[in-house]
Amino acid sequence: MSEVKIAATTRSEFGKGAARRIRRDSKVPGVLYGHGSDPLHLTLPGHELLLALRTPNVLIALDIDGTSNELAIPKSVQRDPIKGYLEHVDLQLVTRGEKVNVEIYVHTEGDLAPGAFLLEHVLNTLPVEAEATHIPESVTVSIQGLTAGDSILAKDIPLPSGTKLGVEGDTVVLQVLAAQAEEAAGEEAEGDASAEA
Repeated sequence: MSEVKIAATTRSEFGKGAARRIRRDSKVPGVLYGHGSDPLHLTLPGHELLLALRTPNVLIALDIDGTSNELAIPKSVQRDPIKGYLEHVDLQLVTRGEKVNVEIYVHTEGDLAPGAFLLEHVLNTLPVEAEATHIPESVTVSIQGLTAGDSILAKDIPLPSGTKLGVEGDTVVLQVLAAQAEEAAGEEAEGDASAEA
């Protein structure tokens, strides 16, 4: 789990015009909330924040106005749909030792059994509960030798120490399908469409 230090300033201007001015200065408007405190509106450096957000569930050590230090994790990030720049970020206040609910990426390793099989990611991310300062970036699951009908459940995924599942253990995360069945279903749908025409 990486911790990134970012200097932030509080802001008192709100609305689209103020947000545009902030972004024009290569900065990002954001809100820090949590622990029952009033939301704190911030301006954050755009480039540093963009680099920090490349790490999933990054822990951000905020230096606010040079007077207070807070720990936060990103909860919601809005990007421009075309240009991809950051438009706004919501940060959740956390403390060391506190348990938080986050989603971590599921990566696979190995190869399916020989044959025409497809691996379906039922869940791309796995909800877990972890200590705020020890959130795993991802989990890796072996799919070596799996064949059609095989699946990997949430309880089958090895989690780092101190991390607990945030879903039922019987939740399907990955499953293997036979590719032929998919193609046959597609051909049937085409046949139905031509019959209707």
